[in-house]
Amino acid sequence: MDNQAVCKKLINGIRHYFTKNNVKKAVVGLSGGIDSSLSAKLVADAIGKENVHGLIMPRKWLSSQENINDARELCKWIGMNCSIVYVNKFLEGFSEADWKQSKIAEMNAASRIRAIILYNYANTHNALVIGTSNKTEILLGYFTKYGDGAVDIEVIGELFKTDERGLAKFLGIPENIINKTPTAELYHGQTDEEELGASYGELDKILKLRVKGKNVKEIIDKGFDRKIVENVIGRIKSNEHKRNMPFVVRIS
Repeated sequence: MDNQAVCKKLINGIRHYFTKNNVKKAVVGLSGGIDSSLSAKLVADAIGKENVHGLIMPRKWLSSQENINDARELCKWIGMNCSIVYVNKFLEGFSEADWKQSKIAEMNAASRIRAIILYNYANTHNALVIGTSNKTEILLGYFTKYGDGAVDIEVIGELFKTDERGLAKFLGIPENIINKTPTAELYHGQTDEEELGASYGELDKILKLRVKGKNVKEIIDKGFDRKIVENVIGRIKSNEHKRNMPFVVRIS
């Protein structure tokens, strides 16, 4: 991938979108990982660091101090302002519900609370909410509907996960962020690759073949494990609803 050319296209595309919508400011949720860090840097380069605000939204007793520190340091390095808002107090109300939350409901609630905080800031400051999902996550549906999927613009949505590292290095993103094990910190010890059932390197190779129109058999014939391929294709199909507008029941 030609990082210089890709960087130029992304920055120009971001700048054009903001100009077209007559908006000058942006807000981005920062986790301390490569996705949000790269997204923040691209937007800052496109519309000016003074126009981008970072929101660090950790969960006490779950989010690591290392990630919080890395997100803070990234903002200092870029030169953008940031705020820290712990999400715990927003989640406490669910304990009063008539039902006991499932584990997945609790994890998704945290993501959706973060979306509410981002849009509260955006509405207050006439800003756009920046998405931080890459192409791998979007294709697999590895995001929370109306959570981290609730955004105004996806700035790295055309980049596969394995393509991000080169662009991040090109832009000077700190090495400790680039080399960090990907995790959404959904629970203690959680990693993206373990949850997805394969490394991002393998996932991206399979996805790139799928995007080119290859079927399951053709992909397996390339030397990939059948179980992993079927899991990837299954995720794409079962999460189709996340990538589309809600189904409308027709009367005509």
